[in-house]
Amino acid sequence: MNKNKNNNTVWGTRIKKNTSFLYKKVGGSLDVDRKLYKEDILASKVHVEMLFRQKIISFKIKNKIIYGLNKIEKEIKRKKFEFDKKLEDIHMNIEHRLFQLIGDDAGYIHTARSRNDQVITDFKIWIKKSTIEIDKNLNNLIKTILKVSEKNIEIIMPGFTHLKNAQPISLAHYLMAYVEMFKRDKQRLTNNLENLSENPLGVAALSGTSFKIDRIFTTKKLGFKKPTNNSIDTVSDRDFVLDFLYTISVCSLHISRLAEEFIIWNSDGFGLINLNDKIITGSSIMPQKKNPDPLEYLRGKTGFTFGNLFSMLTILKGLPLSYFKDLQDDKEIVFKSNEIINNCIDILNEILKNFSPNKQKMLDLASVGYITSTDLADYLVQNNNMPFRKAYTITASVVNYAEKNKKKLSDLNLNELKKIEPKLSIDVLKIFDLKYSINSKKSYGGTAFDNIKKMITKYKKELKW
Repeated sequence: MNKNKNNNTVWGTRIKKNTSFLYKKVGGSLDVDRKLYKEDILASKVHVEMLFRQKIISFKIKNKIIYGLNKIEKEIKRKKFEFDKKLEDIHMNIEHRLFQLIGDDAGYIHTARSRNDQVITDFKIWIKKSTIEIDKNLNNLIKTILKVSEKNIEIIMPGFTHLKNAQPISLAHYLMAYVEMFKRDKQRLTNNLENLSENPLGVAALSGTSFKIDRIFTTKKLGFKKPTNNSIDTVSDRDFVLDFLYTISVCSLHISRLAEEFIIWNSDGFGLINLNDKIITGSSIMPQKKNPDPLEYLRGKTGFTFGNLFSMLTILKGLPLSYFKDLQDDKEIVFKSNEIINNCIDILNEILKNFSPNKQKMLDLASVGYITSTDLADYLVQNNNMPFRKAYTITASVVNYAEKNKKKLSDLNLNELKKIEPKLSIDVLKIFDLKYSINSKKSYGGTAFDNIKKMITKYKKELKW
C-alpha cells in the first residue's frame, strides 16, 4: 500500500515520494495542452465505443463513460471545470474528473491505450483542424489580393531587380505574384493533410496491445484514412509537426517579403504607396511621423516561426525511439506558430484592404532608368534579323547616348537613333511607350493587361467566387 497519501498521480502506487516542487513547476503541460480538451474527449468517446463493439467493456460501462465525458466537455465549455496542475496535463485532468463523476468504472477508459497514443491522436486531430483553418484564412487573403489587383491592372510601375528599375510592369502583376506564393502554401497544407491521415490510436505505449481492438473502426470514426503501420514509429513520429511548422514558416516568409517591400515603398525615399491611418502608428517624440508598424510586426514575427521550426528540429535531432519527455514541448511550439500565422494572415489582409498606390509616383519612377531598353533589343532581333547579343550591344550604345545627353529613351527622335543603327524605322519609337512595353509581354505568365485579367478570372473560378 502506498504510504504517501499526498501522491494522487496514477503512478502513485509505484512512486513512493512526491515529485519535487521544482519539477512540478516546469514538468506539467496543463497550461499548454488544455487546448486539446475537445480532441481528447472525442478520441476517448470513439475509443470506448470501439471497446464496447469488441466486447472488451460492457454497454453499461460504455454509456457511463460517454455520459461523464459529455458532462466534462460541457463543464469546460462553460468554464465550470476545475483544472488541477497537480494532475500534470489535460488528459489526466479529464480522467480524474471522470472518476469523480462515475466512480471506478472510469478506469476502463484507459484499457488498450497509453497516453503515448492518446496524446499523438489528439494532437494530429488538432493540427488537421488548424491546417484547414489556415487554408481558409489564406483563401480570404487571396480573394483580397485578387480584388485589389482587379482595380490596379493598368497602374504602371517599375519592376525591380536588385532594387534597381528593370522593366515596366503592372501593379496588379506584382500583387498576383503573391497569389502564386500563397497558392503554393495552400498546396503544402493540402499535402500535410495527406500525411496526417494515419490514425495513431491503438498502438498503446510503443508495442501495440494484446486486446482485440479494431483500429479500422476508430480510424473511420476519427476521420483518418488508415491506421499507422508501426507502433514504435507512431509514438516517436513528429514528422507531421515538422511539416506543419515548415509550411507556416514558408507562408510567414512570403508575408514577410511583401511586408518588407511595402515598408520600402512607403518610405519617404520611394513614396509609391500610402497607408491608411488604420494600419499605421505614430511616434512618441516626433509628431509628424506615421510609421508602418503592422508591416514591421509581420516581418518580425517571421523570426518566431523560423525559430519554432528549428527548435523542433533540434529536439528531434538526437532523440532515440520511442517516446521521451522532450516531445512534450511540441505542442507549445505548434500552438504558438499557429497563432502567429493566423494573426499575420489577418493583419496582412487588413493592410491590403487599406493601402493605396501613389499612381503618379509609380508612373514617374517607371519613366526613370531606361527601363524599355530590353524592348529595343527585342525589337532589333524581331525586325532586323539580328542576334540578341548584337542587339544588346546596339541598345547599350543607345542608352549611353541618352544618358550622355540627359534624355529619356522616349525623348530620342528617329534621326538620333539612326546614327547608332541606320536600319531603324519610325515604328521603333512606339516601343518606348510604357503601356506598349507592358502589353507586348503577352507570353503566358507575362505582365500584359489581358494576361492579368485572364489570370484573375481563372483564380476566381478556382475559388468558386
